[in-house]
Amino acid sequence: AAELEYESVLCVKPDVNVYRIPPRTSNRGYRASDWKLDHPDWTGRLRVTSKGKTAYIKLEDKVSGELFAQAPIDQYPGIAVETVTDSSRYFVIRIQDGTGRSAFIGIGFTDRGDAFDFNVSLQDHFKWVKQETEISKESQEADTRPKLDLGFKEGQTIKLNIVNMTTKKGGAAKPRVSGSGGLSLLPPPPGGKIAVSPIPPPSSTAIVNHVTPPPMLKSSNVSSADILLDLDAPASAAKAPASATTDLWGDFSTASSAVPNQAPQQSNWVQF
Repeated sequence: AAELEYESVLCVKPDVNVYRIPPRTSNRGYRASDWKLDHPDWTGRLRVTSKGKTAYIKLEDKVSGELFAQAPIDQYPGIAVETVTDSSRYFVIRIQDGTGRSAFIGIGFTDRGDAFDFNVSLQDHFKWVKQETEISKESQEADTRPKLDLGFKEGQTIKLNIVNMTTKKGGAAKPRVSGSGGLSLLPPPPGGKIAVSPIPPPSSTAIVNHVTPPPMLKSSNVSSADILLDLDAPASAAKAPASATTDLWGDFSTASSAVPNQAPQQSNWVQF
């Protein structure tokens, strides 16, 4: 499996300075101010690569690409890469050769952005390593768990209880009739007939037109005595309609007789 893994490049920085650092005298950490920052011991290119779960910091020549030193990293942050206490542009890395020997050297970047990219590339790689480890662990635990057997055993049956499917005498359920307005209507009862009431014919009786004479307006100068006289004589007012009706329609008869060359027409007016 290790032979099938390929090497990928995580970060490349064209300018990096390498320093020989004095041994650490206390547990406070490394300080870049103790180094000779103006006189680096080597200058070249830095590449950060990964192969599987291991990352590598490679120091190479700018022109030929020859490998100067490399530092394998199994954990970050860790002893393989440490930051200094007084600057964010300098780091201490542990380089190793093929024989197993190791040494601690200091590296630094002129641009603060290059140092930030170098730090983020290592963080992203080991974050991915952590996620892969958790996923593989969960898959192994899932394989060791007993699997549920949801299949039917021999002779085992299941009973389904379907609601609202009752029928009469074993027949199929009758669908509801839907009306034009979207309302569901019940079907008519079997063997029954709906009696439709016949529409009555239009009445042949003639409609009597009632003509009410216009009200008589009383003048404003009528005295209260005249009003009292009108109230005292209801009997005389009851006798008046016959003559008043005759006089009222007599005007129309006179007007019709005055027109020449017209045949007399039968009056359909009803006298009261």
